[in-house]
Amino acid sequence: MPPSGRTPGSWTVAGGGLAATLIGNGIGRFAYTPLIPALIAAGWFSPAEAVYLAAANLAGYLVGALTAARLAQALTATGAIRIAAVATMVSLAACAWPLGFAWFAPWRFLAGVTGGVLMVLAVPAVLALTPPERRGRAAGIVITGVGLGIAAAGAVVPAAARFGPSAVWLALAVAALLLTVHVWVAIPRDRPQPLSQPLAAGPLSLPVRLLLVAYACDALGFIPHTVFWVDYIARGLGRGLEVGGGFWTVFGIGAALGPFLAGTVADRAGLGRTFAGAMALKAVGVALPLAAPGPVGLFVSSAIVGALISGTTTLCSAWVAELVGVARHRRVWGWMTSAFAVAQAGGAWAMSYLFATTGRHEPLFAIGAVALVAGTAFAIAAARMQSTPRPAAAGPG
Repeated sequence: MPPSGRTPGSWTVAGGGLAATLIGNGIGRFAYTPLIPALIAAGWFSPAEAVYLAAANLAGYLVGALTAARLAQALTATGAIRIAAVATMVSLAACAWPLGFAWFAPWRFLAGVTGGVLMVLAVPAVLALTPPERRGRAAGIVITGVGLGIAAAGAVVPAAARFGPSAVWLALAVAALLLTVHVWVAIPRDRPQPLSQPLAAGPLSLPVRLLLVAYACDALGFIPHTVFWVDYIARGLGRGLEVGGGFWTVFGIGAALGPFLAGTVADRAGLGRTFAGAMALKAVGVALPLAAPGPVGLFVSSAIVGALISGTTTLCSAWVAELVGVARHRRVWGWMTSAFAVAQAGGAWAMSYLFATTGRHEPLFAIGAVALVAGTAFAIAAARMQSTPRPAAAGPG
């Protein structure tokens, strides 16, 4: 809770959380995907270097996810969110100069760190300031920032690329600056937590551990579209950057709508069954380009995977809150995000190496689809264990 003074309305705070995920993930992270073909065409990087920079960003995301809770304790959650937003803006501005891979890699890594911090902290910070009856919608609003950034990047980046990559990076930095001002105003300062305060008590239950593994599998299925999708369409299929950007916009619109669609279904079917179903449907969407690489298949794949990129994140976060309670949500959600980030970073480096070695995109989509099928199985097991009454154990639990 804020220490004193007037507290902004819950929807204002949710809008600040949306701006935070828009900065850290929608812009700082996913705006790079439609830029990859333009950077290669401009001679800034080779295809292998461009995808390794994406992998460096995902490695940074892992570090951010692992350190977010400690940063929140040391700086307060709002303080960490503010610093991460500013650092994202600086990293984007620094990329406006073509000084080579060694210059870019640390800045893309930093943008990954800040993206991880903002993803871990934004939702819990908003939920802590939101009445219980509005928390589901507020969480959906916060996650929507990711999809809005993807959609905007798909529409703007290919057009702005005509003026050169430098212009694109500077435009992204200006957008991040304006959004940072909104974050600063909309999310009030909170009280620091004592560093000695326990972050979470007790071991994770088996359903939570199964969900953690499922979410890590989701991370592997997440990589082909979020790193390689535009390059696959623009260069792999020979359709050009503007067509690739158009499908990235479809992907982003799906990501913006995903949290609300997933929440609506979950209200009727339950979080566990909805999450498992979303994982299965995402597996179909990731595999679809292998069977149907035409315009219809690309459109359907963009829409499905886009919606479920954000939709499964929203469902997982809400399901964690249901399984462990709001009090433990920040810490356990941090663990979930960290597991996701570990799988994502390792998978991204492995897939980048595979792509650099073979020059083919298709094996990446096959790997992602198989991982999502495995994640679906873990999610179904977690949902069944949650719904199955367990006999009371003798002694302390």
